[in-house]
Amino acid sequence: MLLARVADGRWHALEDDLVVGRGEVSRRPDERLFVSIDAWSDEAFDRLAEAMLAELPRPLHTLVDETDLDLTARWLRAGFTVRRREWEYTVPTAPDDALPPTGVTIKAFGRAEEAPLVALDRAIRAERWPDLPAEIFVPPALDLSKYAVAAVDGHYVGLLRVAMVTRLPRIGLIAVRTDQQRRGIGRALLAHTLGALHGVGKTTASAEVSESNVAATALFEGFDARRTGSNLELVVR
Repeated sequence: MLLARVADGRWHALEDDLVVGRGEVSRRPDERLFVSIDAWSDEAFDRLAEAMLAELPRPLHTLVDETDLDLTARWLRAGFTVRRREWEYTVPTAPDDALPPTGVTIKAFGRAEEAPLVALDRAIRAERWPDLPAEIFVPPALDLSKYAVAAVDGHYVGLLRVAMVTRLPRIGLIAVRTDQQRRGIGRALLAHTLGALHGVGKTTASAEVSESNVAATALFEGFDARRTGSNLELVVR
């Protein structure tokens, strides 16, 4: 079996001039490196993993479906360990008839201003990293239509991001400034979002919640969210 680095961040495993495995590395906007390997055999996977780990700086991360026991075992054999587990949920949408907490204004999708939204994102991540997911927006690619925002006295204190995966909306991030938590702001943002999705004909949304985030789990399950699976983030240092 031959291994070749075919491009920056891409490796191939070859047998008789046939590609029997592919490895890739990508840098997330939060600067973390995530690797992936698609291989026909354990040997091809192991050889690719060995080559990639020898060349790439640590730490390295990867994501796997927890039900994919074979793939999980391959990564563990390569030296990765479990960093976090995320529960997958399906959340039913519904009209939003509730009022936000006193003094809180919800800015609908597409109504937020870019500069204070970017500042809020940076502030929240500085407070709570590494508990937040890997997704993070970059100002040049910022799509305001994906964000709902909560404001207090004109200052942004909470945000919710929705992405579309095929035709199913996905709630990719919901977060509130530490000094504004336990006021019902997260609940108001989620209710607004589910109401907005219901209004455009979407009956369900998906979401991922860290196993360690008890408050977020309670929030989603309070909206009748149903757990459908789990993903593992693995890391090697």
